Amino acid sequence: MAQNVSRIRNIGITAHIDAGKTTLTERILYYTKKIHKIGEVDEGSATMDYMPQEQERGITITSAATTFPWKGHEIHLIDTPGHVDFTIEVERSLRVLDGVVAVLCAVGGVQPQTETVWHQAERYKVPRIVFVNKLDRIGANFHRAVLMMSERLGAHPVPVQIPMMGADELLGVIDLIRMKSIVWDQATMGEEYHYVEIPDQFMEEAVVARKFMLESAAEMDEELLEHYLENDDLDEKQIIRGLRIGTLSNKLVPTLCGSALKNQGVQPVIEAVIDFLPSPMDVPPVTGINPVTGFTETREPKSREPLCAFAFKVIMDQGRRATYVRVYSGELEAEKEVYNATRGNKERVARLFLTHANKREKIKSATPGLIVLAVGLKDTRTGDTLTAPSAPLVLESLDMYVPVISIAIEPKTRSDQEKLLSSLEKLAIEDPTFAYLENEDTGQLLISGMGELHLEIIVDRLKREFGVEVQTGKPQVVYKETITGSGKAHVIFDREMHDVRHVGEVTISIEAAPRGAGTSFTIAPGLETLPKDLLDYIEQGAREATLAGVLAGNEVVDISVKLEAVGSDIASMTGLGVKVATSQACKEASEKASPALLEPNMTVEVVVPEEFVGEVIADLNSRRGRLEDVTPRGKTSVLRAVVPLATMFGYSTALRSLTQGRGIFTMQYSHYDARL
Repeated sequence: MAQNVSRIRNIGITAHIDAGKTTLTERILYYTKKIHKIGEVDEGSATMDYMPQEQERGITITSAATTFPWKGHEIHLIDTPGHVDFTIEVERSLRVLDGVVAVLCAVGGVQPQTETVWHQAERYKVPRIVFVNKLDRIGANFHRAVLMMSERLGAHPVPVQIPMMGADELLGVIDLIRMKSIVWDQATMGEEYHYVEIPDQFMEEAVVARKFMLESAAEMDEELLEHYLENDDLDEKQIIRGLRIGTLSNKLVPTLCGSALKNQGVQPVIEAVIDFLPSPMDVPPVTGINPVTGFTETREPKSREPLCAFAFKVIMDQGRRATYVRVYSGELEAEKEVYNATRGNKERVARLFLTHANKREKIKSATPGLIVLAVGLKDTRTGDTLTAPSAPLVLESLDMYVPVISIAIEPKTRSDQEKLLSSLEKLAIEDPTFAYLENEDTGQLLISGMGELHLEIIVDRLKREFGVEVQTGKPQVVYKETITGSGKAHVIFDREMHDVRHVGEVTISIEAAPRGAGTSFTIAPGLETLPKDLLDYIEQGAREATLAGVLAGNEVVDISVKLEAVGSDIASMTGLGVKVATSQACKEASEKASPALLEPNMTVEVVVPEEFVGEVIADLNSRRGRLEDVTPRGKTSVLRAVVPLATMFGYSTALRSLTQGRGIFTMQYSHYDARL
């Protein structure tokens, strides 16, 4: 394995569900000699889908990491889920990756989850290349998929290949950089391939496509542009250089094509990873905050720098915690102490491993650029930064996603009762988008997640991995509360508890904040001189008041809370007294401020034959949906709408009934809004 950082690539494979990510990964692993037999998703034998739930359903649920060599380079690859319920897996993978291979289906083009993961990659400024897959399918259209990238993603796709389509099959691809066609030998499962002259019938299209590629590459560099204008051409190295500059700066997206299932087009994708995607040396040094000084500091990807590593995923392996870590600088060593700068405590790394799906290779240390599995970190959570004790640094954490759906669960037996809470705690440590809560009023235990499939997988894992049998209730929507006006309240709390008199007197005002702003707490001018511990208790009271709203006990969001005044006899006040007084004042002020219920709204995309469009739109309207777009696509139409989640339970059955079984839909969380 290469230890030269410039020869490392940390890449992820992302896509909408069923675009062929895992199928592509299997071929990559086979052609790089990492595996000796190609596994298939439909047969449940894919290497990277190792969970029983993944094998049974034919989908990726958890991101899996592997490492393999290719022509003197070391590639760390993470295969991510495409289902919207598991978006956090993509989010935390993109947080530590340097480059992405985005897979598009040549039939579906840019689909809803494609957009989600694309914008996640944009947020982290991760360079991308695209592989347009499934060109062997009826209805495949490479050029439409490329056009959709421009229209739907705002991307600048630059094809470096175009497909050679026969009457009903993919014959091969044309390599526009070398101006040769590539044909794969199916007798060797696509392992052998040949560069041959471009057939006459494809030459005109290839010349036009190459000209666009040359212009795009030349525009990325003044020296290249000057050479192109003088010679009307660039050589192979110049083209790759120009495209690499454009990719690393996120100005263009090299686009390849093929059919992973039919073993066509895979090896050029690996070559493109080397040619166009960055090494750890090509990305900016990581930046964080020194928790001691409060100043911003950077870390270069060098072994002699102080250790800085990011924990991006915690897994429970046979009841034991293990943590996936990306090393940014310094050296992470087994059997050595590290400092968790996020939590302010020291931890010991017992062992380190390189992973290949669920298999492991023990190593003694990890240098910059490596993604490894660390065992022995007892308190480290997703999003924590591990550093050298002498040089602490806290990197930006992860955006977490809010659970939008809940179900009530209860254990089937008394013995299961004891195991249930500890099992749920372990699952919550693994998955930041999963939460559980015991309802104090009803005694019900509620589990919450990103969708019905997410919770179904959680319940299945409770049974298989933890041996806990549970009964489940019907899915429930997770509502929130807010206010639409403003209110003010003055409360005096004076009560004796356990022979101690607790006193508090506060005046609180609240007003509505913009949607998505969260909760803020401020104090009126002149109150800054109050004792800090008293102000801390007042803020705690305000924050705790937002945990249960006045309408239905839901979390309260998007409000501004302000401390207007406190009683004159500050010396007699206690921390508990002002905390309770503040909480009560917030509740009273909320009742005066026109409280409102918020519900989760989903972006729904429905693909239906054109003859059923009217009925499907009418049904979405009846579900309080807001139609945003209708796009013809051949003999089908794509409807995009925003619909309240509460009305979408059982929609798959209704859609089948409306469209004679021919309609399909995808749904993902959009935002919370007032319930009308």
